[in-house]
Amino acid sequence: MRAVDRSLSPPLPSHNVMNSPGLNHESAPVDLTRPPGRRGTLFLALTGIFLGSLVIANVLVFKLWSFFGITLIAGIIPYPVTFLATDLLSEIFGQKWASRVVWAGFITSFWVLIVILAAGAVPAVPIGDRTVADIDYLYQSVFGMSVRAIFASMIAYLAAQLVDVKLFHFWRRLTKGKHLWLRNNGSTIFSQLLDTVLVVSILFAGKLPTRDLLALIGGSYLFKLVIALLDTPLFYLGVWFCRKSGIEPAPLDA
Repeated sequence: MRAVDRSLSPPLPSHNVMNSPGLNHESAPVDLTRPPGRRGTLFLALTGIFLGSLVIANVLVFKLWSFFGITLIAGIIPYPVTFLATDLLSEIFGQKWASRVVWAGFITSFWVLIVILAAGAVPAVPIGDRTVADIDYLYQSVFGMSVRAIFASMIAYLAAQLVDVKLFHFWRRLTKGKHLWLRNNGSTIFSQLLDTVLVVSILFAGKLPTRDLLALIGGSYLFKLVIALLDTPLFYLGVWFCRKSGIEPAPLDA
């Protein structure tokens, strides 16, 4: 018989109890020396992939590129990974923990914003033949625009990701845990549309003609839609791998 791994990530103390993703009860004795186990390691890995994809997407957002004649934001390349990660987190750990990771991403974006502003405020020193003005210009060229990008992303991201998690569990409960493809795509397709409209509008409204703005929204969403459909096999593979490793999905009411 296959062993089911119910171990979790290292507990965090709170009034002598802890909350752990995947447990059917909310508290357990504090044991900061206990290793995370497979289930906890998976939670940490998915959270890390989620946060890393989110942060780098914000940095790349102002580079535009062409995909078969469609103008896209460079940040769109890693960003769809965040939706795959939240779908897997929702499936394995439940709505509550997936939502907490979404909020962790929001806090992370806010922290990155603070660091970028703080680093931009400190005085630069010349390096080689580059003057202070050159270094400040380079910094602002790379990170200065990211401030607006992160602000836009924080608004669009929080709305879209929370909607994604809620829709995922709506379809999951409606189908009684069946039809993985429906909740994977049924949640992502709508939430990606919401995210695209919000982030492109906040970033480029007033900077691009309306026609170009709509074209950018349409092209970006089309790209995300294709990626959402293509990542369905990856979602199935992830769930299969978890089951094969003894990591069972969360209950329907989790």
